[in-house]
Amino acid sequence: MIYSEKVMDHFTNPRNVGEIADADGVGEVGNAKCGDIMKMYLKIEGDVIRDVKFKTFGCGAAIATSSMATELIKGKTIDEALKLTNKAVVEALEGLPPAKLHCSVLAEQAMKSAIADYYKRQGVDPTLIVGDIGNCEECHGCH
Repeated sequence: MIYSEKVMDHFTNPRNVGEIADADGVGEVGNAKCGDIMKMYLKIEGDVIRDVKFKTFGCGAAIATSSMATELIKGKTIDEALKLTNKAVVEALEGLPPAKLHCSVLAEQAMKSAIADYYKRQGVDPTLIVGDIGNCEECHGCH
């Protein structure tokens, strides 16, 4: 498999790795078929994502997409973050092999799951805001 320099950079030097102890929203998504699990932590102040961290168990593409997704939403409003699609993550990484595209879907779902958790903690039903997060069914055995 051929990866872009951007993918390799985010895999070997991932940004925003770790946990936020007092996170305002935490989302975890995973796919038992391929073994990728992503957990995303958000610190939100006045509708702006001030800090974001992630922990990903998975292949290089899963780590790279998590890293890029956090970079793309840091400092953005919740509304801006919710517009982030897996396609935007792939474009920012200058492409992914077809068998790895599901990793970008997981990154988008982890972010949406964390935002949904934020709204739940505020006593707000996140379904109307975040929509259906869904499950990653795109897995083609990435390991």
